[in-house]
Amino acid sequence: MAKGFNKMPSAGGGGMMQQLQRLQQQLQEAQERLAVETVTATAGGGAITIVMTGDQHCQSVTIDPDLLKDADAEMLQDLVLTAVNLALDKSRELQQQLMGPLAGGLPF
Repeated sequence: MAKGFNKMPSAGGGGMMQQLQRLQQQLQEAQERLAVETVTATAGGGAITIVMTGDQHCQSVTIDPDLLKDADAEMLQDLVLTAVNLALDKSRELQQQLMGPLAGGLPF
């Protein structure tokens, strides 16, 4: 090969690398924030409450004791399932709010 063909262009490449490093830092910060921010979802008029982090880890499940007096197992299961799915949806929305703008800034 002729001399000079293996060299990377240095003038424009440095700015791109800095931009990618900055984006990587912002993504990491957003992921850290998702790990601590929570969303709450309820079902059954508040009888079931689920708290989930933005990175989709369930932190708590609360069941109103009054619900247990009158509920059958199938109804309880349906309410818990509904609340968990709502919490997952909210967690995904939070994730989109924090991560979506960053993905739009990718230079490719």
